[in-house]
Amino acid sequence: MPNDTSLESPALSAAAPAAPAAPDARAPCAPPADGRSLAERAYEAIKHDIITLRLRPGETLNEAQLMHSTGLGRTPVHQAMHRLALEGLLVILPRKGAMVAPVSLNDALEIIDVRMINETYCVELAARAATPEDLAAIAAVLARSRHAIAARDVAAMMGIDRDFHLAISRASRNQTLAELLRGLHERSLRFWFLALSTPSHLEDVYEEHLELYEALAAHDAGRARRAITRHIEEFRTHILKAI
Repeated sequence: MPNDTSLESPALSAAAPAAPAAPDARAPCAPPADGRSLAERAYEAIKHDIITLRLRPGETLNEAQLMHSTGLGRTPVHQAMHRLALEGLLVILPRKGAMVAPVSLNDALEIIDVRMINETYCVELAARAATPEDLAAIAAVLARSRHAIAARDVAAMMGIDRDFHLAISRASRNQTLAELLRGLHERSLRFWFLALSTPSHLEDVYEEHLELYEALAAHDAGRARRAITRHIEEFRTHILKAI
């Protein structure tokens, strides 16, 4: 990895402009006029508040409260709550509403173990199969880090990490593996937000991402495997400190 890994890396600067500022993680999510169903909007808004810890683990909720925070009606909120319960983010309490699922260290460590097995294989495939278009897409996601780090925007950096890994998954040309990793990353988001709250971690994640991107760009499968192993192990270390 080159010594110059500053946020003004020429390779990344040329790939894409910096992204616009992300919304405040604690601000209620207004439903966008983008064609999504009301239930989908409610789901995304409530999920955002859960994974960014605006809704705290163990906190009790009711439909009226979530209708107010999302600006949506009872039916879409009800549907969203049950979808989130199926995904393990909410626990439905009969006749009482719901509770935000507690954060479990054991769950986090199990997810990390499964990621380690599958994601190391994924980056090996991506290192061999990535096209110039794939690499440009990965670099474009990485370039968004500059603004998020400067703004100390943990929620934005969390989204960048998710999009970065999804772009690599697509470059692997293994759709089944990509879908498996998508689910694992979604389940990791709350843990990721906890881990990124530690000082300097935003910069550390950027450096780890940059190392992985450079390995992929060089089509060096061994180096890519070492880079993703380091990245996941660092995540494990921060989770153990945070929970």
